[in-house]
Amino acid sequence: MASTIGELLVREGIISMAQLNKALTHQKQHGGRLGDSLVALEYISPAELKQFFNSVPPVPLKIDQTGLGGTFLTDLLLKIAYFDGGTFSLGPMSKNMCLLMSVVDELTESARSDGLVAIRSAAGYNRATHVFELTGQGRQRADEALNQSQYAGPAPVPLQLYNIMTAHQTVRQIEIDENWVRHALSHLVVDDDLLHQLGPAFNSGRSIFIYGPPGTGKSSISESLARALTTEVFIPYAVEVGGQVIRLFDPAVHIAADGGGEDSSQLDLESRVKYDPRWRLCRRPVAMVGGELTLESLDLDFDPVTKFYEAPIHMKAANGFFILDDFGRQMVPPRQLLNRWIVPLERGTDFLSLHTGKKFEIPFDQVTVFCTNLKPSELVDEAFLRRIRHKIRINYQTEAQFYEILRRVLELQGIAYDDDAANYLVETYYRQAKRPLVGSHPRDLVEHIIDRARFMKTRPELTPETIDAAAANYFVDMDA
Repeated sequence: MASTIGELLVREGIISMAQLNKALTHQKQHGGRLGDSLVALEYISPAELKQFFNSVPPVPLKIDQTGLGGTFLTDLLLKIAYFDGGTFSLGPMSKNMCLLMSVVDELTESARSDGLVAIRSAAGYNRATHVFELTGQGRQRADEALNQSQYAGPAPVPLQLYNIMTAHQTVRQIEIDENWVRHALSHLVVDDDLLHQLGPAFNSGRSIFIYGPPGTGKSSISESLARALTTEVFIPYAVEVGGQVIRLFDPAVHIAADGGGEDSSQLDLESRVKYDPRWRLCRRPVAMVGGELTLESLDLDFDPVTKFYEAPIHMKAANGFFILDDFGRQMVPPRQLLNRWIVPLERGTDFLSLHTGKKFEIPFDQVTVFCTNLKPSELVDEAFLRRIRHKIRINYQTEAQFYEILRRVLELQGIAYDDDAANYLVETYYRQAKRPLVGSHPRDLVEHIIDRARFMKTRPELTPETIDAAAANYFVDMDA
């Protein structure tokens, strides 16, 4: 990804190739990010670097500025009109295609010249009031287009533009400090040693391997740090590759930060549109998957009925975080999954294939977090671990941490904390039982206490009696 950023800086005339080569040498000698080396060598100012990493997709005012062919866009317009009863007006079509009305008007006029569209009614000279309808020839063209692909949504962005924007928005440029990490994890009990490992790992924008016993907070810590980021990136609704459409924007992964996208009533007012409406401004994505992950889910998903693609989960996580929870519990052997990631992790790019056989390259720009409670030696070899920048072990909680977690859980549930009862819990079910102090246990045990109180129609309390009842239902004798 560093070389991609450098190539973009050269392509956009910000630095020369000679300056890039010197900056790459400086980076190897002194470490850090490429941008830091460019600033240190005074090839670029901090303000210019910040502007580069806060790029905005430009608004296309004409068909040729969309990066898509006129035929492709005309077919898309005809398909949308076909699904809408065969008629349309410029305003709603502009909203459906996520293109300015000027572009839709240009498309419509071209389609009318080709006999594909006709004016059905006009309330005046303002073309925005005209109602257009598909001609017989237009319906036939729409049928043919639908046989190729039934995608009829926002106009996609071309792959090249997607790759450029992903590089501009790289997750490796996030900047967090110790105070930010403390605040992000303030609802959890984390000691300073672990915090000082987590901070640099997440700030690096590189891959992370988090391991340790179950129930110690690996998943909670990873997700909390990822979701605490407030920086925003642009996500396209869809991407076009070789005439094929890949749907990318996913509300389950992408949290919009633009208040619902550009106001459709403003798409004809060019001065008010701040960025290409084919993109949504979102918080950096966080995709979290577990045992359901398969090798197939890391490839494009082609629907043979609708004849367009759904982006794989890691592509949806671009410029954000991809958390693989319970690593090693997937149906597919872990080494097969790891082999799938070795090249992307090392080179910062991935390759996907269309059903036509066409292969294309996309940025692999995300913080990939592997969370596992299995022994690393059972999952990975030394060669793979070398490609993981940060390896962090999360151990069982100390007694002090366990008591603090219990206190917080009780406070959250409105239950009074009792020192004697808490000591009884630790002494009876941990010290005497030689059971490790697991951070998730207080939450689970308190929930058992609440469940019992509801059944008994009493107020939940932390007492030796309620602890015994909760423990009887919670702990399992593995030797029984």
